[in-house]
Amino acid sequence: MTDRNKRIYDGDGDELMVDARLEAIDRVILWADARPSKVPDPTPRVRIQWGQHLLEDLLAGRYRTLVCGVNATDNSGGIINQLAQLLPTSQWDETSITATARRFSEGDSSRIKVIRYDMDVIEVLAVLRPADRDFTEDDLSQGFKIISEMINNKPHSRRPSASVSFLGARVNVLKGADGNEPSFEKVLSVMNSVGYAGDVYPAPWMWDASPIGMFARYPFP
Repeated sequence: MTDRNKRIYDGDGDELMVDARLEAIDRVILWADARPSKVPDPTPRVRIQWGQHLLEDLLAGRYRTLVCGVNATDNSGGIINQLAQLLPTSQWDETSITATARRFSEGDSSRIKVIRYDMDVIEVLAVLRPADRDFTEDDLSQGFKIISEMINNKPHSRRPSASVSFLGARVNVLKGADGNEPSFEKVLSVMNSVGYAGDVYPAPWMWDASPIGMFARYPFP
């Protein structure tokens, strides 16, 4: 039973949501990593957007920049193609997105490249996956180092920024040193270590991580 003097929802909503925890629904437990202070911590952090819908937030104009992956073969199922289809002023489609990636993929495949797609109200900074393999953590580090510098060079036109988590991808798969997909914390560590301090949207499968507690920012306390 909840304290009726400390409520989150109107009416009987608190009791309803307590019962809902027993159901098979997507849910997370969020932990506050710091209490509000008169002197805010200036440490750059990655904000984690638990339970939020990235496409909806992009279309609502909450961000100027999207960070994601792209490949030179097929981007029909990627968020970059979904965004291009939904933006009324975008001149891009799956064919042109992939053709551009294919041109950039020519030459030195060991060098990670970031492709800029101007979609009018949104600028997409896409890390190009090497043609002959999956993404590695080192690839992600190189890509986000470039992206962080690009954002810092034009902060007024590229902030705020949002990034996918690069986890749970069907085509642009990310693999760790052991050949398996790395943890979400590892991905956040890679992004943060090279200077990225925008928002990150977890993969939807992470929403049902309860009862594991989640922090809303990285670095974690």
